[in-house]
Amino acid sequence: DVHSSLSSSGMHTSISEILKEKSLKPSRRSLPCLAQSQTHPINLNHFLSVPLSPEPKPEVDGLSQSISTSCKDGKDHYMEESEVTTCETRADDSSVFGTPASLLQGKNPAASSGLFFRDGKKRIDYILVYKKSSPQVEKRCTFEKNLRAEGLMLEKEPSLTNNDIMFVKVNAPWDTLCKYAEQMNIRMPFRKKCYFTDWKSKTLSSRFHLRCRQIKSWLPKNPMKLDKEALPDLEETDCYTAPFSRARMHHFTINNKETFFSNSTRSRIVHHVLQRTKYEDGKSKMGINRLLGNNTYEAAFPPHEGGYKSRHPIKTHGAQNHRHLLYERWARWGIWYKYQPLDLIRRYFGEKIGLYFAWLGWYTGMLIPAALVGVFVFLYGLFTMDSSQVSKEICEANTTIMCAMCEDTCEPWTLSDSCVYAKVTHLFDNGGTVFFAIFMAIWATVFLEFWKRRRAELTYDWDLIDWEEEEEELRPQFEAKYSRVERVNPISGKPEPFQPFSDKLSRLMVSVSGIFFMISLVLTAVFAVVVFRLIVMEKFASFNWKFVKKNWQFATSGTGVCINFMIIMSLNVVYEKVAYLLTNLEHPRTESEWENSFALKMFLFQFVNLNSSTFYIAFFLGRFAGRPGKYNKLFNRWRLEECHPSGCLIDLCLQMGVIMFFKQIWNNFMELGYPLLQNWWSRRKIKKGGGGGGGQNVENKAQLPQWDKDWNLQPMNAHGLVDEYLEMVLQFGFTTIFVAAFPLAPLLALLNNIIEIRLDAYKFVTQWRRPMPARATDIGIWHGILEGIGVLAVITNAFVIAITSDYIPRFVYTFKYGPCMNKAHHHEDECLRGYMNSSLSVFDMSELKNSSQPRYCRYRDYRAPPWSSVPYEFTLQFWHVLAARLAFIIVFEHLVFGIKSFIAYLIPDMPKDLCDRMRREKYLMQEMMYEAELEHLQKERKKNGRRYHHEWP
Repeated sequence: DVHSSLSSSGMHTSISEILKEKSLKPSRRSLPCLAQSQTHPINLNHFLSVPLSPEPKPEVDGLSQSISTSCKDGKDHYMEESEVTTCETRADDSSVFGTPASLLQGKNPAASSGLFFRDGKKRIDYILVYKKSSPQVEKRCTFEKNLRAEGLMLEKEPSLTNNDIMFVKVNAPWDTLCKYAEQMNIRMPFRKKCYFTDWKSKTLSSRFHLRCRQIKSWLPKNPMKLDKEALPDLEETDCYTAPFSRARMHHFTINNKETFFSNSTRSRIVHHVLQRTKYEDGKSKMGINRLLGNNTYEAAFPPHEGGYKSRHPIKTHGAQNHRHLLYERWARWGIWYKYQPLDLIRRYFGEKIGLYFAWLGWYTGMLIPAALVGVFVFLYGLFTMDSSQVSKEICEANTTIMCAMCEDTCEPWTLSDSCVYAKVTHLFDNGGTVFFAIFMAIWATVFLEFWKRRRAELTYDWDLIDWEEEEEELRPQFEAKYSRVERVNPISGKPEPFQPFSDKLSRLMVSVSGIFFMISLVLTAVFAVVVFRLIVMEKFASFNWKFVKKNWQFATSGTGVCINFMIIMSLNVVYEKVAYLLTNLEHPRTESEWENSFALKMFLFQFVNLNSSTFYIAFFLGRFAGRPGKYNKLFNRWRLEECHPSGCLIDLCLQMGVIMFFKQIWNNFMELGYPLLQNWWSRRKIKKGGGGGGGQNVENKAQLPQWDKDWNLQPMNAHGLVDEYLEMVLQFGFTTIFVAAFPLAPLLALLNNIIEIRLDAYKFVTQWRRPMPARATDIGIWHGILEGIGVLAVITNAFVIAITSDYIPRFVYTFKYGPCMNKAHHHEDECLRGYMNSSLSVFDMSELKNSSQPRYCRYRDYRAPPWSSVPYEFTLQFWHVLAARLAFIIVFEHLVFGIKSFIAYLIPDMPKDLCDRMRREKYLMQEMMYEAELEHLQKERKKNGRRYHHEWP
């Protein structure tokens, strides 16, 4: 048996003695940390707390004995008939698999739950799924034999819904967990924390504290907080932790060996073994990922802890398991306004996913003030829309003839025809635009700086402070590729595979070339959209339908945005596959490096794809159109677009609003709707009889064991959390980069994120298989990307206000050319009187051939009239406006960057009390380790009959 071989391996004498004890007595110097022994809710089924014996012994019954033994001579006699040629022939299905789990109901509740082996004691830590018809029999047999040799225990079970599916249940015994916990440097609790602030509470007046608590009890409860009574399992694990060591096992508080390692930790250890176990001879022939790639196995995943629904209400009967608790207190839509139980999320899904939801919740909360300010700016524009002097002049300009939008089929039009367009423009282009742009730039800095503080608190609470990147394991693909070249790791001092610089540089150059090629493809698509806009502009301007002809600007922008959106969503599919290939070509060293490289490529591709057309509208639309009689044309055929007399900002606003709205709807459908449809289809096939596999007709889904239920769920995205982060980071870019053109962007983002949190929660808890719990100390490369977006937002908003908006031309007219230029006190609307006439130039239509139209028409520009000495040359006002725009950009950027830097300096990355607490605990931990070692050695001397000394032995 595996356990007997492990226990007979040369371990320290004191360890074997400790393993014989059922429970270790806590140190007399500190209280034990009991939180690790209470990882399950109070009302869990009683079999979840059954402790394993310290050293499990071989089962006496023939069934379990045959299941737990390994392949003999490279052969496994527990395979199906299709595998007889490779492995030893079995006698009968019943002798191999025993009684199906569905027939054990009522006899052994632990076995029938789908969370344990058939003996009801060994917990299932991982599930492997394969098809009996798969030809990769030899690889699978060798792999499973090597897994048993590593100390894992396997048990096979046929699917109740598909006769071709076989499940391999994996259990890690106590000795195996200890062995790999030591190798992986997993930190485990050994003493209860003693805070340095304890002495302060004794010196302060107790009456004052009682009075404060009494006043606080009178105040209404915060509805956003979760009741502690609703989450009885979330008592703080205030314990000192240290890397686990079998030689110092007596330091750790082990009250129950079954629950000492949490479910997520057990799954992480098993995943580590699966990643590094060979299935063939050769250094590259190892790892579950390769076996999944060549269809040896269909899936590999840790099991959920049970169902997420219960017949009984959770308030009266409590939670059945952690998954049920997460669903009731996190994933239900009815509690959308409450805070997230981050500790429970971290405990069930791991620190990496916990940090994602912590960041998403923090980002959503910080959007509330931004959304409120944006709504106030929008309402200001709405209330002043009718009283705006510019809108009044446009709506009253019945006699102002504007030049035709095309030369052959279009006719001149009056300025008053665009009255509605001008009023809508004022909603987003008003005096509050500059203030809101400055506010959002500062908001982005405050958001990131306070997230650093929040992240520091979480990493402290979750015991991630001392977890470094160097502790992360190498990717099996990297080890296989560069196993011949080794060097000593400067951190650990151990030899490890090494990628030569020349190889790394060449692969990086190929990857960068691929990135530039894809970006050029994006720019080509944008150019195609520009050509499309030029074509439809002429068509709509000469349309027979008067409504379309009158609103050709809206029609052109709307159709252009829709076409652009379809191109964006189509190209996103291509980008994902290209980024995946380029990242694998680089051969990153660790999983975090792989994710960072893949995330950067996906962000560059999608950011350029999503914002390139927006940049065109913001900074190029109408800048190179020319003038009547001398228009610039594309391919000598289509005239370049002009801005509306009231500005180009409304086109930018329409572009942002449509793309942001429809993209969020599409993303939400793909995240939830698509898995729901797939899971519904799987359940439908099960009811019909096993989905084509000839399985049993299961009417009641509750009869299925947990592994069958999880198999019918959808796997998590292959790229982990990259897609989740990417969606939110792109939204952050939309919210900050062009926010001067669309002040409602933070509100749309807030509403979407409120839905996104519960949607992601529902998806993780109910629609996806349980992902492998992983550790992380931060959100990775996304923090650097967010800081880059914050810098880019300042620059783009400065250019949007200076170039796209009409704020600067109106400002110059007010103080230089308007009726109030010499007045100290003035009203804005009075000073803008005559602005529209000042911003339009005159063209003599008689210069055009075959022109039967009125002699003069107006167009948007600052040019001399045709009767001047230098006709159609730029006027002095044009140069004044240009100088003011450049000056505004410089002043705005320096001012905002100065404020951002000052705020970043004022806000430390880590709270001072947290720094003091960490330093205090480091000091106390060293003393406790010393005292615990001293106490242990003194006990050893007493046992051996030696003299007792108080000094260090």
